[in-house]
Amino acid sequence: MKRYITASLETHLFFGRIMKEHALFLQAGFPAGETAYRNKADWYRSEFEKILRWTVRLADGMIGEDVLCSGEVFTEFTVMAEQQTAELTKIPIDSRITQAEKKLRSGCVKHVSERMSRQVRQLNQQTLHLLNGLIKFKEQILNEVVSCRLYTANYPLLIEHIIREAKLYQQIIKMLEEKNCVSSEKMAETEMFWNQIMMEHALFIRGLLDPTECKLGETADAFAGEYCRLLEEARRQDCRAMNGLTKETLETTKRYRDFKAAGAKGITGCEIRSIILPLLADHVLREANHYLRILEERE
Repeated sequence: MKRYITASLETHLFFGRIMKEHALFLQAGFPAGETAYRNKADWYRSEFEKILRWTVRLADGMIGEDVLCSGEVFTEFTVMAEQQTAELTKIPIDSRITQAEKKLRSGCVKHVSERMSRQVRQLNQQTLHLLNGLIKFKEQILNEVVSCRLYTANYPLLIEHIIREAKLYQQIIKMLEEKNCVSSEKMAETEMFWNQIMMEHALFIRGLLDPTECKLGETADAFAGEYCRLLEEARRQDCRAMNGLTKETLETTKRYRDFKAAGAKGITGCEIRSIILPLLADHVLREANHYLRILEERE
C-alpha cells in the first residue's frame, strides 16, 4: 500500500503540473475572441492546479529522494518562469505551490494510514475524471484546427504531443488503481515514447526560436535528428540489443538536458530571441529530467 501511495503521489507531482501547464499553453494560444475555448482551458488549468495543491499536501515524507532531487518536480527556474509567464499572458499562476514543493521531504513516513490510502484513491479517481475531459477537449481542439475551423498559435503536432502525454498519465493512474503498482517491464516502449517526445521538443524549439538564433536552431535540429535515429534503431532491434541503445539514449539525454537548462536560463534572463514562454522552457526541461531519472534507474 505504501508503494501504491508513493507511486501515485510521485506521478501527480510530475504529471499534474504538466497538465495544468498544457491547459495554460492552450489558453494563451487562442485569440482573445475565442472566449469559450479560453474559458474551458482556464477551467482545466485551475482544476489541475487544485490537483497539484492537493498532491503537495499529501506528499510530504511520502516520496522518494530520487524524484525530489531529479528536477522533474521543479527546477531552479520554475518560480521565475511562472512569474514571468503570468505577467506576459495575464493568466494567474499560483507559485506558492512551487514554494511548498521546495519544502517537501522524502521517505520519512514509515507507516501509512487507511485514511491516507483513501485520500490517495480519491485523488486518483478525481484525476482520472479530469483527464477524461481534458483529453476529449484537446482532441476537439486538434480536430477543429486541422479542419481549419479554429486558429491557435500552437502547432497541430504540439496538440497531438500533449494528447499523448495526457494519455500516458491516464494509463499510469489506471494501472495504479487496478494493480496498486506501475509495471516497469516495457522499457523499450517507454524509451520509444520519450524519445518521440524529446524529438518533438527539439522541433518545437527550432520552430519557436527567432530566425536570427542560428546556432541554437542548428543545435535543436541536431538533437531532433539524434532522437529520430534512436527511434529508427529501436524499431529495428530486439529486446536483447536494447541495452546498448539505452546507454546511448542516456548520454544523448544528458546533453539535451544541459541544452534545455541553458535555454531556460537564457529565456528567463531575456538573452534569447524567441516566442517561447518562459514556463514552456522550464516545462520541457522538467520532462527531460523526468526521462533522465527513468533511464538512470535502468542502468
